[in-house]
Amino acid sequence: MSTSSMHVAKTGLTAQQDRMQVIANNLANVNTTGFKRDRANFETLLYQVRRSAGEQTSGETNLNSAFAVGTGVRIVNAQKSFSQGSLINTDNALDVAIEGSGFFQILLPNGQIGYTRNGTFSRNAEGILSTSSGYVLQPEIAIPEGATQINISSDGIVSVGIDGQTEAEEVGQIVMADFVNRRGLQPIGESFLIETVASGGPINANPLEQGFGKLVQGSLEASNVNVVQELVNMIETQRAYEVSSKSISSVDEMMRFISNNL
Repeated sequence: MSTSSMHVAKTGLTAQQDRMQVIANNLANVNTTGFKRDRANFETLLYQVRRSAGEQTSGETNLNSAFAVGTGVRIVNAQKSFSQGSLINTDNALDVAIEGSGFFQILLPNGQIGYTRNGTFSRNAEGILSTSSGYVLQPEIAIPEGATQINISSDGIVSVGIDGQTEAEEVGQIVMADFVNRRGLQPIGESFLIETVASGGPINANPLEQGFGKLVQGSLEASNVNVVQELVNMIETQRAYEVSSKSISSVDEMMRFISNNL
């Protein structure tokens, strides 16, 4: 029985260690553009049912509740919060923030489409809009040479001013994506998420259409991590870890007492 108690306490230590890693990752990315915080969700492990509810206790009476002993805890998943982060003005024409729902679509080196809220764009050697790592925005938008001014409207139309022309020239349309279950997207690093069976397929539309958000040129979306709340969560996790550790020490003392006195 004491060995079982130690095992249960150990699952608590493991779960709190994993939660602390989630919290540490949130704090580490507090300044990451477009980052969405994670929350660890716990669930109980299987119960050992020693007496079932309703079990007969006499000829005319039954047990009101079960005698079920829990076997511990585990983290079932880490769920992202897609709440809006604050917008930071950068005055850079190729910095674009999304205010509302939606993701930018980026072609990754392996041919997959990655989805991100990080709108830090620049022009590559061919003048095509790409991320800081050089991954190309989809659909491709090329900025012609000699463009003196770049304008990105709230509905995603990209136009440029060229010397000698009185009117701006439209060069592309930013198309965003969203998902029925955003929390089903799988994070892969570099601020990218990819589609999974749980997320469903992407829903594509222009900004300000079908409930999508709008684009804000010259701004970036900050992380939605609340440092104060994460510090509170860290203290709570540390205390829970200490309690589980104390449980192991207490069981060890009980076993030692039995060994020394029987």
